Amino acid sequence: MEPLLPAIEMETGESPRFSIIWLHGLGADGSDFVPVVEELQLPAEYPIRFVFPHAPHIPVTCNGGYIMRAWYDIVSLDSRSRHVDDPGIRASCEAVGRLIERENERGVPSERVFLAGFSQGGAIAYTTALTYPHRLAGVIALSTYIPGPGRLAHEAAAANRGIACFAGHGSDDEVVAIDLGIAARNFLQQHGYPVEWHTYSMTHSVCQEELTDIGLWLTRKMAAAGDCLPESE
Repeated sequence: MEPLLPAIEMETGESPRFSIIWLHGLGADGSDFVPVVEELQLPAEYPIRFVFPHAPHIPVTCNGGYIMRAWYDIVSLDSRSRHVDDPGIRASCEAVGRLIERENERGVPSERVFLAGFSQGGAIAYTTALTYPHRLAGVIALSTYIPGPGRLAHEAAAANRGIACFAGHGSDDEVVAIDLGIAARNFLQQHGYPVEWHTYSMTHSVCQEELTDIGLWLTRKMAAAGDCLPESE
């Protein structure tokens, strides 16, 4: 059995009812988004387990082959397009899938697991969410894009055909052009996925306004799922 990705974990209460697996960007690590736990200002009535995994160390072509944490190789940082490292993307999606399975084993079913990711991590969050064979709660994609949309159109899982998506992007993003984010949004809408799309006056980053919007979106999704939970839970 493949080992689980190392990760930082935080719980907002005992016996978490929801899990959020949050994927960092290129060259960062799981600690990058730990501060969002408090900044999202989520309601206390739904205890959450946050999982912030660390990507493996691999050589990254666009950085001269320098070894760093990355979810897949990137040949070029051309903001208008992205070379697709399909084997690397598949390996990372499988690794995230194993984290989802561990949440299941710890009492959180897939339909209460959210995937979130920034930049390269967002690309993996998108791809995993759309192809995962069991229903997920939703996906949060920040300053990112969909790698290989043609493949996704054929490999999309029926269980997540209607998965809720939150997508946010900076209007002045110099790393992942907003056009790539818009293309991802359009792909999702064309294939029937419900997308809540936001743009922010920022570069390749995350701002408090965006975190507030994510917190509100998550609160609505958890409240809707909570209404369907058995009374015994």
